[in-house]
Amino acid sequence: MKLLLIGLGNIGDAYTYTRHNVGFLALDHLAKLQKASFQIDRLAFIASFVYRQHRIYMVKPTTYMNDSGKAVRYWLQTLHIPIEQSLTMVDDITLPFGTLRLRAQGSDAGHNGLKSIATCLDSNQYPRLRMGIGSNFPKGKLVDFVLSNFSSEELSALSVQLDKVSEMILTWCTAGMVHAMNQYNKS
Repeated sequence: MKLLLIGLGNIGDAYTYTRHNVGFLALDHLAKLQKASFQIDRLAFIASFVYRQHRIYMVKPTTYMNDSGKAVRYWLQTLHIPIEQSLTMVDDITLPFGTLRLRAQGSDAGHNGLKSIATCLDSNQYPRLRMGIGSNFPKGKLVDFVLSNFSSEELSALSVQLDKVSEMILTWCTAGMVHAMNQYNKS
């Protein structure tokens, strides 16, 4: 079976450790664990590995967050992977920092990356892993917050969290959404 993991973020060194790039960080961490390396290709950096007889592709769109849907649509079509066999990793300000939630579908909740995917796929019926970054910002400063770097304390905690994210992703890949949700979506 082929699966597609999609990490949302923005390309460029200035964005590497920003809160909005947690999707990229999740895939970079998993790639390191699986000894996979990303290569630039059309609309994305792409890598792949085999895990328990599953061919798992990972893409990090090079289209920037607000146009992520173009890359997602292209790679789903090119790899002939049904939308339900994809998992999108995304930052979420409505969840406290460190909270992780798997969802089989849902609204974009105002997230421009998810909005772009829903528009390009004409559907919000796709799996996603929402990664909490908190909402510790003053009114009107959302953009500054998501495009700012994690604090040193958050980066330390993020290292442990990325191990759990990798575990969640691999569980989703092999056991499916319902099992992974039941195992990991605990308070």
